[in-house]
Amino acid sequence: MKASEYPKLLASAIAVLKRQGVISYPTEGVWGLGCDPMSEVAVRKVLRLKNRSISKGLILIGSSHQQFARLLEDLDDQSKRRFIEKRSKPTTWLVPSNDTIPPWITGDHDSVAVRITKHPVAKGLCEVFGRPIVSTSCNPQGAPPATSQSQVQEYFGDKLDYFVMGEVERMGSVSDIIDLKTNKVIRLG
Repeated sequence: MKASEYPKLLASAIAVLKRQGVISYPTEGVWGLGCDPMSEVAVRKVLRLKNRSISKGLILIGSSHQQFARLLEDLDDQSKRRFIEKRSKPTTWLVPSNDTIPPWITGDHDSVAVRITKHPVAKGLCEVFGRPIVSTSCNPQGAPPATSQSQVQEYFGDKLDYFVMGEVERMGSVSDIIDLKTNKVIRLG
C-alpha cells in the first residue's frame, strides 16, 4: 500500500487521536497502543489501560527525522547524523529532552525514547497525523506484548477507542535501544 492511500484508510484513527482517544495498531514487532503525546488526557488513558506508572516514560514514533526536528535542534552534528542514518533494523534512540516534550511523556527521565518507524501502518499514521504519536506495547504491565489482533482484543476488548487493521512485520522482535548522545547501546533487539 502506498503512503498516498493512507489518508482515507487512516482518517478514522486520526480523528480518534485528535479527540484524545487511544488506538491500537501494528508495528515492526508487536501491536502498539498510541495516542497524541501532547494530550495528557490521552496519555493517562494509555497508562491506565496498561497499569503503567507515569514515571517510566513512553516512546514516541515518527514517520521521518523531520518530525523530531525540534527535539534534535540543540544536538551536535554527529548526533544528528547518527539519528538520521539508515539502520538495518528498528532503533529506538534516547534523546535528551527539551521543552518540546511534556513531562507525562518523559516520566522521571531527562531523555525521551524516539523511533522512526518503517512499518507501513505506523508510518502512515504518523504521516497523516502530521507528527509523532505515542507507541507503547499493547499489553497490560506484566503480560507479554500482543503480537496478534486477537491478543489485542483479549487484553483490551472495547476499552480502546479504535483498532487499526494490519499485521506485525517481525512478530515478537524488539528494537535496539541506543543513547543518542553517547552512542551507548542499552539493548540489542
